[in-house]
Amino acid sequence: MPLADQQVVVVGGGPAGASAAITLARGGASVLLVDKARFPRDKCCGDGLTADALRQLESLGLRPDSVADWQPVREVFVRSPVGRTVSFPLPDDGLFAVVAPRAELDSALLDVARAAGAKVADGHALTGARAVPGGLELDVDGLGTVHAAYAIAADGAWSPLRKALGANQPGYLGDWHAFRQYFSGVGPAAAGLWIWFEPDLLPGYAWSFPLPGGRANVGFGIQRDAGIPIREMKDMWPELLARPAVRDVLGDSAVPEGVHKAWPIPARIDKVPLTAGGGRALFVGDAACATDPMTGEGIAQALLTGRKAAEAIIAGGRGGSAGDVAGAYERAVEHELFADHRLARLLSRALSHRKGVRIALRVAGSTDWTRRNFGRWLFEDYPRAAVVTPSRWRRGMFTGKGAYRS
Repeated sequence: MPLADQQVVVVGGGPAGASAAITLARGGASVLLVDKARFPRDKCCGDGLTADALRQLESLGLRPDSVADWQPVREVFVRSPVGRTVSFPLPDDGLFAVVAPRAELDSALLDVARAAGAKVADGHALTGARAVPGGLELDVDGLGTVHAAYAIAADGAWSPLRKALGANQPGYLGDWHAFRQYFSGVGPAAAGLWIWFEPDLLPGYAWSFPLPGGRANVGFGIQRDAGIPIREMKDMWPELLARPAVRDVLGDSAVPEGVHKAWPIPARIDKVPLTAGGGRALFVGDAACATDPMTGEGIAQALLTGRKAAEAIIAGGRGGSAGDVAGAYERAVEHELFADHRLARLLSRALSHRKGVRIALRVAGSTDWTRRNFGRWLFEDYPRAAVVTPSRWRRGMFTGKGAYRS
């Protein structure tokens, strides 16, 4: 059956789901995207976009002027556990890092999906799913039972579709916990992007990511095995904000906005099933635990996995079976992410100790060349483990221009 005659349902309207929907619609598929939330909606996140994420957003057709609080970043400041601060400049030929609130970014991406031809049904939650001959049946609140040849699960760390199909991970609570609050009235130092490696957070860190109008996204992330329960992060927050290194950046006039929020971050894509339902359901983004285990960043990985899942379905629609689709997607994710993920996990262990962080920053900040290139590596200008994966090498990989040069 031609792909255009088979409906693909995308569950979840974040970056992974939008990327999948846009790619599918442009590939000729009939696409329905459902999400229990109504957009725009807030999403707990650091709001940072790496060079990889920016290039993918540009290729999808997202325009920066569609995101009101789009804030380019030109310099990153990293403070070690012993108080040494190193600055890492980013190239000015295009964009290599941006901060954009998820409420605005996700809504703008869904507009791109609609323009591409995808039907977006926000405010409609998935309530059940099961495999049937030739596809899946999905129970969607307000829409009834929807038949799909394939479904892409972009529905977060606790993926309802994964659970409905019996592929969930009982007892799994995420690899990271993160905590975030917006601030207004921040000082001039907060115009830069700051990362603090505080001794009691290692290998986690605290951050201040700049936003327009004297605002900032401020938060901290810790690994779950650090032994700090997520419920205790609320108690840590006032004391962390009062630390001199943080207060000096935010300034005395900084005022918290609204409520603070905490959320789990899944980061084990090489350890979870990527498909279910006989190959008819493909998991992407947080539902695939695709987040970088060293930084906790996941938007680039979400965009990538969403696109790869869509491409596998498009290719399978030309005569392939569900098994072919699932296999193609699993191979693509392994090729693109597994080596990076495993290297990041290894490096994260080194960052668990003050000495490891101190040595890393000393080496990274030793010369102008190392400072420039460490900034590009940190912000995923090229794959994390590119040096040891020659199959991904391409001309100009280490000297490429940034996104949105025009």
